Amino acid sequence: MSKTFVAGLDGGGTKTAVVIMDENGAAVDSFVSGAINLNGQQESSVRNSLHEIIGRISDVCGGLEYCKHLCIGAAGVSHPEAAERLESIVREAGYASGLTVTGDHVTALNGALDSPVGMIVIAGTGSICYGQNASGQTHRTGGFGYLIDDEGSGYSIGRDLLRAVVRAEDGRIAPTVITAMVYEQLQVSDVRQIVGFVYDKNTNKKDIAALAPILSRASAQGDEAALAIVNQSAGALVELVAPVAERLHLRTGELALAGSVLQCNKEVREAFGGMLRQRYPELVCTLPKHDAARGAAMIALREFKLV
Repeated sequence: MSKTFVAGLDGGGTKTAVVIMDENGAAVDSFVSGAINLNGQQESSVRNSLHEIIGRISDVCGGLEYCKHLCIGAAGVSHPEAAERLESIVREAGYASGLTVTGDHVTALNGALDSPVGMIVIAGTGSICYGQNASGQTHRTGGFGYLIDDEGSGYSIGRDLLRAVVRAEDGRIAPTVITAMVYEQLQVSDVRQIVGFVYDKNTNKKDIAALAPILSRASAQGDEAALAIVNQSAGALVELVAPVAERLHLRTGELALAGSVLQCNKEVREAFGGMLRQRYPELVCTLPKHDAARGAAMIALREFKLV
């Protein structure tokens, strides 16, 4: 086995996926550890997870000195302080070689297209689009959080489903099958209980986003309110893609579709594809080839070979 390795980390909200590659780009190990997102975890917990991860990398590589580059992709690292804190913890754990800390949208693009060039639109709990062209120019749209952004995301869809329920109750829109589906999932029986759920201090954005799968079932029945949410969500995601395609001159090529909304909601995906084809007929939508952890390892390998 080669004695030179690199590693990639995808720091998600609840776990961290790790891929270790040899110098030829072959994956030699992969595993999952605790979350390293400083925005959602205590620093002590992040420290414990990173120490565990660095220890496992050392074991696989036969010593940390044989892991020549480490790439960490995580949310929130666009803030310099967060990136510096992660780097400090990694160094504290004994890792001294090359290190790249970047946004998880960057690692997701690299993994999804098996290349740094192209675009990815991610619609999960949140929403974001990111691209890089052959000249190395990059642009990102969205990803500013559920309070002011994240249109077309699972959270946005969940919120719009709840909005449809209360609007139908008021008579502002026609009765909708969404109401019974939401009541069943939340185990409630009236709008007052819906309001209680939404504004309960223990309810978070993931709880709202968990309602998003209802949209598929409701729109499959031809429900008017559901179909309106489908079109609104698809249009919002096209709005994310357009500035990236224009600014980077990526009107052709590949656009990876990632996240639960685009991968699991057929109606939103098809509406999005139709709208996108009208605007960019030569842009090809594709599902991710690899995950973000693999993308992080690919970045680490390129950085090592540049040295």
